[in-house]
Amino acid sequence: MTYEETIEYLYSATPQFERIGAAAYKPGLDTARLLDTAWGNPHRLYPTIHVAGTNGKGSTCHTLAAVLQSQGYRTGLYTSPHLVDFRERMRVNGEMIPQQDVIDFVARFRDMDLGVAPSFFELTTIMAFDFFARRKVDIAVIETGLGGRLDTTNIISPVLSVITNISLDHTAQLGNTVAQIATEKAGIIKRNIPVVIGNSSGEGVRKVFEDTALLMSAPIAFADDEKWYESAEMSDAGIVYHGTLAGDITGELTGDCQKENAATILCAIEQLRRGGLEISDDALRAGFAHVMELTGLLGRWMKLSDKPLTICDTGHNEGGWQYLAPRLDGYGNDVVMVIGFVKDKDVSHILGMMPRNARYIFTQAAIPRAMDAAELARIGADFGLQGIIIPDVGRAVEMAREDAGDDGLVFIGGSTYVVAEALAAER
Repeated sequence: MTYEETIEYLYSATPQFERIGAAAYKPGLDTARLLDTAWGNPHRLYPTIHVAGTNGKGSTCHTLAAVLQSQGYRTGLYTSPHLVDFRERMRVNGEMIPQQDVIDFVARFRDMDLGVAPSFFELTTIMAFDFFARRKVDIAVIETGLGGRLDTTNIISPVLSVITNISLDHTAQLGNTVAQIATEKAGIIKRNIPVVIGNSSGEGVRKVFEDTALLMSAPIAFADDEKWYESAEMSDAGIVYHGTLAGDITGELTGDCQKENAATILCAIEQLRRGGLEISDDALRAGFAHVMELTGLLGRWMKLSDKPLTICDTGHNEGGWQYLAPRLDGYGNDVVMVIGFVKDKDVSHILGMMPRNARYIFTQAAIPRAMDAAELARIGADFGLQGIIIPDVGRAVEMAREDAGDDGLVFIGGSTYVVAEALAAER
């Protein structure tokens, strides 16, 4: 198969949660372990850091990888979903897996005839683990897909577990309360392996983590129990964190959510140092300052153009929008919002947080899971959000830029897949 045919096989022959939703969700580790055994348990050949959480885990993973790269470690990075290119999901020192490696892995899987029908995520997770082993990484940062306890990635035995925060998302799969969701995320806590909790707020959340850590004899550190920096302020280069364990550092990633992520990352780095991993202050500063260049991170309050100022962000749940909404409010009335969601998400809480004075273009990504743009507009009207319906994302962005003129702000988001299509149209 060609690379294009291989990718089409992955999308069509293996159910993908991002595209079709709950029908592709396969909780449990049996298939993952079978695949892992067939490939010789590649994840056991290098140490790993395992990251879960409702929001911020992608930024946390990328920044940790950037710091480790800056220290000189050959670093694997596994994240999801991708935005433009499937190969974004697995990188070594920022370089995406080569197309030929994807072709060869899938061909090998098909030749094996293992008698299982893995999900898209199960198969691509083992692809990443195998890729990292063949590239002889010194360490790999692994992001969970959904949840933690039954997530495919949970077959690893990391040197550190990190849980960024908990809020309501994927409730159909993980539970209807933050405590229930915390229980699923806490499933990545391993016996005698230290764990960092970024934000432990929410009814019953802290107790879930404390009880699980006690049961597993896992040393636990709560990032929100300590002050990891004295203050944070915006600069032309990003957010300057004053008074960290490495002095003043500048974080390239902006947005209020990154202030919480920074505390989580600094706490995690301190735990890694205590565990014997060498990480210099210079590496810490370099990783924070150059995370996008080092790891290829996309879609976090990402500027696409200046005239009009066009921003996209992959924040897609209530926890993410608690940071996005105030920032957008700060731009006043001259804001055009291009938004779309997936149809299996309760968007009412998110729409209730969005700026009332903005002009809206309701759109939808070209995936089966996308919410119909007309339905989104109907729900939006209940919250006082007025606008037009343009189902094609690329055309919606064009219309938004025309409406905003040179001096307005265009914001693209709601769904990761809307952002992905907007980015693809820019290329």
